Amino acid sequence: MKKAVCVLVFILCTPVTHANETIPFDSPRWRIEAAEHRLEEYRGKTALVLRGGLALIEDADFTDGVIEFFCAFPEARAFVGATWRVQDAANREEFYIRPHQSGNPDANQYTPVFNGLSAWQLYHGEGFGAPVDYDFDVWTPVRIVVAGDRAEVFVGDLETPALFIDDLKRETVSGGVGLNVANFGAARFADFRYSTSDPPKLKGRVDRERTRPEGTIDRWRVSTPIAEASVDGVLVLPSGLTDDLDWATLETEATGLANLSRVHRLTREANTVFARVSVISEDEQPKILSFGYSDRIRIFLNGRLLYAGNNGFRSRDYRYLGTIGFFDSVVLPLTEGRNELWLAVSESFGGWGVQAALESTDGLTIVD
Repeated sequence: MKKAVCVLVFILCTPVTHANETIPFDSPRWRIEAAEHRLEEYRGKTALVLRGGLALIEDADFTDGVIEFFCAFPEARAFVGATWRVQDAANREEFYIRPHQSGNPDANQYTPVFNGLSAWQLYHGEGFGAPVDYDFDVWTPVRIVVAGDRAEVFVGDLETPALFIDDLKRETVSGGVGLNVANFGAARFADFRYSTSDPPKLKGRVDRERTRPEGTIDRWRVSTPIAEASVDGVLVLPSGLTDDLDWATLETEATGLANLSRVHRLTREANTVFARVSVISEDEQPKILSFGYSDRIRIFLNGRLLYAGNNGFRSRDYRYLGTIGFFDSVVLPLTEGRNELWLAVSESFGGWGVQAALESTDGLTIVD
């Protein structure tokens, strides 16, 4: 694989474009909110040093087009990238490089940000990250091409996209553009520019089918957030906990994933929601439920606890990522008639999500 270090976008057609000038980092158009930021000269360029925050051009009116810049970073743990279609700091699309994972399948990451929560544990694998070998402490051009619900990212090699994103998760609406670096480490940026256009033609493609298991639950009722302590150690749900909750309907994505941050903001005080459905059974019968979650889950059937698990980052060993998938299962002892399936899902960071599928739906009706 060719060596590369940052991200760049490539356009294969020539639509009408706007705002294709370089925007200096001392321009009043920038709004920077970060733990650290300053300007300095580095390897022949005027660089923005950024750590722990965002540098945004909020008036960009960017829906489709190209974002370009140079970046440089050391061989250290960091999360360095760009953001687009920014509605506010808590709602935007994001791509970032992981220098410390150079050459690995998760060397970089696309993730949507909903209500302030990045979701790398929910969105992983093909279409969300790709192996790239990085060079360090040198300027590398970065280009991101965005077209509708797809995008592609070029990292150093401008002939072949390093990552093709075939399913941008947020709505296709205009917004700001900018740069982002997490609190871990810092990075330098130079020569930032963007252009807007009609959806450009993309070079990359992914030949994969978005399939979900048979019996996947495709709609949940999601409660208002509560404190995780309210369900910790609870074997039978008390009516005082459940009677006064408000509920929102959340449709799942094509894979069956319910990204809970689409409907609620995570806080330290309220980091848990119930996702519930009703299962109407023709007879008393057991059914296997396969499920995935991030970060912790407690499964209640008809008010009684059946399962509790922890899938959080490093919860099992120091290398454990806690990514979501249909990795676990439990037997539901269904009674004849209506059964209430409630999943209490708690989150720390990295993605607040749940997905579930019944191995067989014979004799069952699922209603939300």
